[in-house]
Order: sequence, then C-alpha cells, then structure tokens
Amino acid sequence: MSQELQTIIDLIRYGGSRFNAAGLTFGHSYDNALDEATQLTLHALHLPHDLSPVYGNARVTEAEKEEVLSLFLRRIEERIPAAYLTGEAWFAGLSFKSDPRALVPRSPIAELIESGFQPWLGDREVRRALDLCTGSGCIAIAMGHHNPGWQVDGTDISDDALALANENKQRLHANNVRLLKSDLFAGLSGQHYDLIVTNPPYVTNDETDALPSEYAHEPELGLRAGDDGLDLALRILRDAPLHLDRDGLLICEVGEAEHALVKLLPELPLVWVEFKVGQMGIFVAECTDLVAHNTKITRLADARENKALEAATGAGLF
Repeated sequence: MSQELQTIIDLIRYGGSRFNAAGLTFGHSYDNALDEATQLTLHALHLPHDLSPVYGNARVTEAEKEEVLSLFLRRIEERIPAAYLTGEAWFAGLSFKSDPRALVPRSPIAELIESGFQPWLGDREVRRALDLCTGSGCIAIAMGHHNPGWQVDGTDISDDALALANENKQRLHANNVRLLKSDLFAGLSGQHYDLIVTNPPYVTNDETDALPSEYAHEPELGLRAGDDGLDLALRILRDAPLHLDRDGLLICEVGEAEHALVKLLPELPLVWVEFKVGQMGIFVAECTDLVAHNTKITRLADARENKALEAATGAGLF
C-alpha cells in the first residue's frame, strides 16, 4: 500500500478516506476528514498550513510517508484531535499553541473579532476589554492583536489553561494583554470594561457524558455546565453589569443552550448574531438591558448556585 502513495495529494486523499471509514468526529478547528488529513500531512512534512495546491503532486520520500501515516494512525486509534497532534490551531488568522491544558480554539467569535465587532460596537470607543474564561488565550490575544489600542484582560479559573495562555501571549507578542486567575468575575473587583466577550462552558451534563471520544482529550472543566448548559451563563449575565461601563456590551457564546436561555428569560432583549454559516448561539446584550432585568436574572442565578452548593456539601466536597 505504501508504495502506491507517492505524492502529497495521495496522502491527503488516503487520510481522508481512512478517517471517514473509521468514523472519526470532526469539530476541533476542522469539520471534515479531508481538511484534517491535509493539516496532519503538511505538519508531518514541515510545510505551511496554506501550502499552494500546485505542490499537491510533489513526491514524498519513504521516511516522510512514515511520519504522515504515523500521525494518521494516532488520529484513528487514539481519537486525538488534530490540533493536539500538531500542537497548533489557527484562530482569527493567528497561530496558537494548542494542547490538552485548554479547549482547542474554534469559537465563531473569531469572525466577530476580525470584523471589529461591527455593527454591534458602532462608534463606541473601547479602551478596556475582557475575555472571560479565556482558556488558551485565543480570544483575548486575538482581540489585542486586531485592536492594538485596546487593553485586554483574559481570565480563567484553571492554572493549566492560564499557563498555556501565557505561552501564547509570548508566542504572539501580545503586550496589551493581561492574564489573570479568576472564577468568572470573582477576582475582578473594581475592574470595569467597555466590552466583555466570553465563551464559557455551556454543554449540558447529558451532552457532556455522550460526547465522542475526541472530546475526552479536552478538559471537562471547559465543557460541562449543568443540566441545561446555563450554570455559568446565568452568573455571567447577573454579574456583568458590575463590570461594564454604562454603554458597554456583553458578547457571550452559549451554543445549543440558546434555546434554554430564551425560554428562561424571554423578556431579556438579546441580539443573536448571524454568522456566514448562520446563527451559532452567540448573543449581544446591552449593559442597560442587563441592569433592567437584573432582579430576575439574579434570582435564577442565585437559586442555581445555592443548589450546586447544597449538592457539593452533601457530597462532602466542603
């Protein structure tokens, strides 16, 4: 078989076929077998990820072929996301280091960053921005890169994630980005922002338990968010007004938990963003609207926190 694979395009086609036959799940930066096979092949051959197709018919050596096929085998047998195999993920046009300390960068918020958060920001001046639940640092660092005049904070509760984020900060020379440890807003007393962007955990308990094997390589802390996926989102909605300027904006990703959120807070005027591929569970909220509906939001968030505390106490965690 190996003798029949002679060119770069041969390897990519073969990898795509093998991945589809193995029933792999795609959702970590790439959404199909051929794209993953392409990136793994180019990584193994030490070629740029955007290599021109004119090189597709370039012949590979036996040693190079072995490197590529070894990566394919690991992807199939261990179900490791391609970004963890290559150690790299692209987000908002930037190359980030990616490993199991944080989720693979893949949020559609990248599209918002590249468009300057328009039309939602309008002519508002942004001096300070916050990326809550920063993980690998991709959103905070991309915001800082595309907006060098902003001061950007990125926060996370995970020491491992913050360590990776700091490596990405150095990698991309993000001098206008500050990384802080904080459980949501708990470590940000007295801090105020013009814009808060967040991609918190929002996968339901049932969905987390049923995720394909690829997701088991990612930290569960970055995925699981209660029975309806809103455990963290409600706390963010409750506390964001304390850290937003009066005309500030909150942009938050909740994925499929969008439906549960609309059902819980039908009167809250959220704008659901339309992306190039359609709606993807990301809303924009005005600070003034969050303040106006804070009583109900607080009641819902507090009840959920109290329930979680009672369950943890009963389990002997406190």
